[in-house]
Amino acid sequence: MGGPGAFESTVERFGPRRDIPARAILAGVDGTDTAMRAAAFAFGMARRQGSRLIVVFVACPAPLAPLRPAVATVLEHDTATHLYAELRDQMRSAAEELRIAVTLVKTYGDPYTALRDTADRCQADTVVVGASQKAGHRFAGSVATKLIRAGHWPVLVVP
Repeated sequence: MGGPGAFESTVERFGPRRDIPARAILAGVDGTDTAMRAAAFAFGMARRQGSRLIVVFVACPAPLAPLRPAVATVLEHDTATHLYAELRDQMRSAAEELRIAVTLVKTYGDPYTALRDTADRCQADTVVVGASQKAGHRFAGSVATKLIRAGHWPVLVVP
């Protein structure tokens, strides 16, 4: 198989190669409609503010993954790999069109932990995420709610 797999962390850079702006905006994407709207908002925000944009894709394991058949794990891996490839192409295209320095980070694990750690490491000034569409998050709390409660950075939640 060519290239990195879905469960390997990678960092790719797109857009113009110029001095790295001091301000950074981090956007979390997972392929959902709200996450893609959040990414579009973050692109516009980065362009207006002259900031660099860090887009984070987190491949997260399904609950009870160790108890599932191997075929299900292979399908999950293939799905994440294809989704990441689509996102990478979209981010590259937007970065070149809008002339924005974009860093695309792919990581594996819990979305909240991955976004929090990446935002801290990159010293993000703002975090942009899409609103959760899952009903269970009203009780357990969504990634956006957890990021807001962390209180490290301003968090914009895009519907």
